[in-house]
This record gives sequence, C-alpha cells and structure tokens, in this order.
Amino acid sequence: MTRFEGYAALVTGAGQGIGAAVARRLAAEGAQVLVTDRDPDRAERIAADIRGSGGRAESRGCDVTDTSAAQAAADHAAEAFGGLDVLVNNAYACHRDPARFEEWQEAPWYEDFEVTLHGAARCTRAALPLLAAAEARGAVVNVGSVNAEQHFGDHAYSAAKAGLASLTRTLAVESAPRGVRVNMVEPGTVRTDVWRERAEMLERVAAHYPLGRVGEPSDIAAAVAFLASRDAAWITGVSLPVDGGLLVSNLAMNRTMAQP
Repeated sequence: MTRFEGYAALVTGAGQGIGAAVARRLAAEGAQVLVTDRDPDRAERIAADIRGSGGRAESRGCDVTDTSAAQAAADHAAEAFGGLDVLVNNAYACHRDPARFEEWQEAPWYEDFEVTLHGAARCTRAALPLLAAAEARGAVVNVGSVNAEQHFGDHAYSAAKAGLASLTRTLAVESAPRGVRVNMVEPGTVRTDVWRERAEMLERVAAHYPLGRVGEPSDIAAAVAFLASRDAAWITGVSLPVDGGLLVSNLAMNRTMAQP
C-alpha cells in the first residue's frame, strides 16, 4: 500500500514507542518522514532503520517546549522534502500522581502541559502554513489518550490530553477552509518501553479490555495512518479511541454483576 507516495511527514517524539511505529508506518506507505525526538541520537536510530528497510527518512533533534526548535523542524522538513503534508504530534510528558492531589508539585505539572499540549500547539502553528499549501492533503494527527475521556489517573497528563482533544476540534474548524484536516487518536494501554519494568502489570490490565489484550504501537500507527490519508478525506475534528473497547465497557462491574 502506498497511500503516502509523494507525501512528506513530520512526527514528534518518534525516537521510540508509538512515535517510532508511526514513522515506520508512514514510510512503509511511501512517505518521506522527518523523525524528531528530544534525543537526536534516538531519532537517528529510527530514521536509519527506516532507510535500511528501503524507506526515506531524515532525523532531527526537537524539543517541542522550544518554539524555535518546533519552527526549525517544520522548516527542515519543507526544505528537505519540498513541502509538508502530514504532522503527527506524538511527543508527551507524564508524571505519576502523588498520593494526594494537594501534594502535587508545579514543575512536573507544568512540564506535562508544556510538552503534551503546548508542544503540539507550537508544532502545529509552525507547520500550518506548509500544510495549507499541500493541495488539500494537509493533515494534523494528534496522539491523545483515553485519559482525556475517563479517570485512569495522572491528573496533569489527563488534563493536558483533554486540552489536546479540545484543540483538535477548534483547529479542525479553523483549518478546514485552508484544506487542512485535524484529528486525534486516543490510545488505551499500549505495550511500549515505559512498561518494560512492569510487564506483569500489562497482563493484568489486559483483562479489562473487551478484545482481551493491550495495544501494540502498530495498532496506533495504523489508525494514525488512516486519519492522515485521503481515505479520511471527509473526516476532521474527531477523537478516535483506539482502545480495544475500553471506553465502552466496564468489564469489572459486568463480571461482578454476573456472579451468583
């Protein structure tokens, strides 16, 4: 499948996990991909892997909390690829909650917002003129979370993702006349490196998913690719749960009620 032949894409936070899977998927479907990450070496490893598989990719260090870095990444993509068609805002920060809300510290709270919400806004602001010039192919796909919809812990991260969902809707309306679509995917639990030390917990968590497993990065990448492609040409402003049915279920209660 080559839905993105002739396309150029920029993916943030793409040095590992979901972002890396998205970069690989877009490249596998023909896109030229700028792999960005706060860690430039990590970004280059993914870009080199894509090139080794026959794809086209470059890398760049990009801290999305830095306005000039976000602008430089968009400019780099346009210069290297001759334009920009797709922006995937995947970079995020998530600090675990203290035992009680009144114990939260301002620095980690604001970092979650600076990376997760404000970082996406910075990158989108930098990319929008380029996306608008992409002859109705321009698309922004934000990577959100089921945390934006229900309580799963992590107050600051959840609030930032909820803000990103709202920004997705408002930007979709503003950008539509310029031919740019803005959508979001909302992953549930996904098997990424952050779970490396808690693999046994993933198995317990899987029992709460109607489809019987946690997600893989490739599951999210497939949804991002759909929303970024012309297959979704009449879709904008949506937040698509990619969550194995988690948000529409309450398996724990169902099982309790089913007991004699």
